[in-house]
This record gives sequence, C-alpha cells and structure tokens, in this order.
Amino acid sequence: MKASLHLLIIGILTTLAACSTQETKQDLNGAKNVGPQPAPTNQDNLPYSGQNPAMTLTKAGKKLNLVRIMDGAACKNDFEGVKGSFLLYADPSDIERIKREKGAKIFGDFEAKIQTFSEEVLQQAVNATTLAEDPFALGKDEAREKLARQLSLNFQKSAVAAIANFEKETTLSIDIAAFPPSLIFYQQGCVAALDEPDGAETNGTKP
Repeated sequence: MKASLHLLIIGILTTLAACSTQETKQDLNGAKNVGPQPAPTNQDNLPYSGQNPAMTLTKAGKKLNLVRIMDGAACKNDFEGVKGSFLLYADPSDIERIKREKGAKIFGDFEAKIQTFSEEVLQQAVNATTLAEDPFALGKDEAREKLARQLSLNFQKSAVAAIANFEKETTLSIDIAAFPPSLIFYQQGCVAALDEPDGAETNGTKP
C-alpha cells in the first residue's frame, strides 16, 4: 500500500538547539487551519489543544519541544486510508550534547532514520485501524471523532518500539504523535485520491 511521510518544515535537527518556543510558534502560524478537535480521549499528556499542537510535552521526566510537523499519508487498501499531520518532539538538551560529542552532521542521519520508521509506524497504524463506516455512530461528527481517536491510539502504540530503538541507538529522546484535528480519512478511493497532484479530498472525511 502507498505510504509517505515527509517534513513540512525545511531544515534538519541541527537547527533545533537554537529554536525557542516563540520561533516554533512562528513556524506553526503558517500551517493550514486543520479544523475542530475531536473529543478528548483518556490519554494523558495529549499533544494538542484545540486546533493547535502543544509546544512541549513531558516524557520520562524530560521536557520535549515540538520541533517538526510532518505530513503523512497511507492507504490500507485501494479504498481506505488516511492523511494528516504528525508531531515530532525532541529534547533540546540532548541535541546540544550530541552536537558537542558527535558533531552537527550526525543529525542528517537522525532525520533520515526518523522519516523511515515514521512511514512504517503510520502504515502499521492504518492497517490496525477500522476505517469502514461505523453503523453505530450517531452522526458523521461522532464517526470522524472515533476514527481520529482510534488512529491516534494505534499510531502511539505502533511507535513505541521504533522510538525506543531510535533512542537507544542515538541517545536522542524523542516522541512522535498523530495530530487528530488534521486527519483526513478516505473510505472510497484512497489510492486514487493520494495519487492526485493536490491530494484530492473529495472522498475524504475530516474531523
């Protein structure tokens, strides 16, 4: 099945050490309006608030900063799939330490690794998500919210092992999460829609 994930913000992780929260907010100001937030889940430390992703989150006692918004898409089959934004968080103190110890060029390799395993995680999450129409949903809004929650949880679960391996190999603490308000679901022609130059959304549903 088709799967793709690429960085929306140009540059590599070497630029992150100099980035402040304000600079990250400026980057996000150029992002498209991604629509209303789905209903809250029982997850703690949700990486979004309303239409905007959280600038920071805490993981294992470390404060991670939002450093990238990634655009991803994957099809479960010819008809069903999803596209949307995914949030990459990293520990700025780890970035500074690794730059001192190994040099800035190493972050180019890190970025390639993150992109590769993120594509795999997205495909696994889409494969594990039931994308067919929910006959028990009380309306389109509830159906979309359920899909967004389900995909987000599956993405989180699928990412655990990949993130752990990356952190062990690189010593850089990161986290990656789906951004539910951005997700567009396809149920009637995913491959055809994603093959369109503009990523046609006529068959997509957006929370």
